[in-house]
Amino acid sequence: MSSLPQIVSVDDHVIEPPDTWQARLSRRHRDIGPRVVRNTCSWTSVGLDTTVYTPGGDGPVTDFWVYEDLWRPIQQSTATAGVVDITELTDGPISYAEMRPGCYQAKDRLSDMDRNHTEASLCFPSFPRFCGQTFLEAKDKELALLCVQAYNDWMIDEWCGDSGGRLLPLCIIPLWDPQLAAAEVRRNAARGCRAIAFTELPVNLGLPSIHSPDRYWDPLFQACDETVTVICMHIGSGSKMPTTSPDAPLGVRVALTSANAQLSMTDWLMSGVMARFPHLKIAYSEGQVGWMPFLLQRMDQVFLRSRKWTHLDPSLVEPPSSYVAGRVYGCVFDDDFGISAHQTIGIGQITFEVDYPHQDTTWPNTRAVLERMSKLLTPEQLERVVRTNALEMLGLLPASTSS
Repeated sequence: MSSLPQIVSVDDHVIEPPDTWQARLSRRHRDIGPRVVRNTCSWTSVGLDTTVYTPGGDGPVTDFWVYEDLWRPIQQSTATAGVVDITELTDGPISYAEMRPGCYQAKDRLSDMDRNHTEASLCFPSFPRFCGQTFLEAKDKELALLCVQAYNDWMIDEWCGDSGGRLLPLCIIPLWDPQLAAAEVRRNAARGCRAIAFTELPVNLGLPSIHSPDRYWDPLFQACDETVTVICMHIGSGSKMPTTSPDAPLGVRVALTSANAQLSMTDWLMSGVMARFPHLKIAYSEGQVGWMPFLLQRMDQVFLRSRKWTHLDPSLVEPPSSYVAGRVYGCVFDDDFGISAHQTIGIGQITFEVDYPHQDTTWPNTRAVLERMSKLLTPEQLERVVRTNALEMLGLLPASTSS
């Protein structure tokens, strides 16, 4: 179908090139800053969902990211596109030589996007993890801040710089200090960055929640409000995934990945943050949207019936769902039910993702997903979901009043 709209994917991933930090840190920081070291790798499954990787031994030679005391290989699941048969996927490592160049080289990524009918792409980090948890956990916070800034410089100047606007910058922040985070938002907004990665559930990272009575995160939220910088939250950005019991198989957690997005959206819409910062936008990646209609209805019921005794923030003066239009975005990669519920969610609040090069990616066959969606949506609605909503969210098109 030649009439299918080109894709603007709001959830893809980049494997950082080996010199990302080494080319940007001072000489005295390079030996302890992030760098790639080749070594043999052995790995052992611990429990049902944890794998321990150990350098040395008789395992295969691979590439490790090394930082302070951390040795971490690149897992197959993060760089599978066009290389690993999904049915043969293991929890083993993959080296740069084994993965598609499009995983870490901008020119090759653009070629892979052309192959998949993709116009533009917003990419989450890999070594820093979905919202920069690696640097939050680092011992030397002075170096960690330099690493955050170096990543953002690479993201804006190199990864996105020569792409003709097709690779859209998504920056990280120093999560351990909201004032420093606000400064980094403003620094990058002045260079055209319209989105940052944030954690869906800060408490899971040992940080204050967005309900914090001292309004701990307000400096960050104020900076995002002023610069109209979107706060993007990927599933797993709280470093814990939901499960039903300690002995439940990993498949249970995989089936429940959207639960964290549900918890997070409830926090945001019932905290008063969206009321206090009227230009703030939030976006959820890889969480699908089929759950949104019930959750929005339930939050409104609690607000209307029970707000006198449920201790909601007094700044929340309108039903939670009233803050969604033009400000709260879900994302689909394969969610027929959610697409069918667009009238309740709002057609303007649903975005689309390819998830290149992760294990859930539909690349290079995403057109087949669009063709199926075209049977559920009008051409105008499909255009909104696949392309226009993302561009509006990022301030790259005038805002629409469509619902």
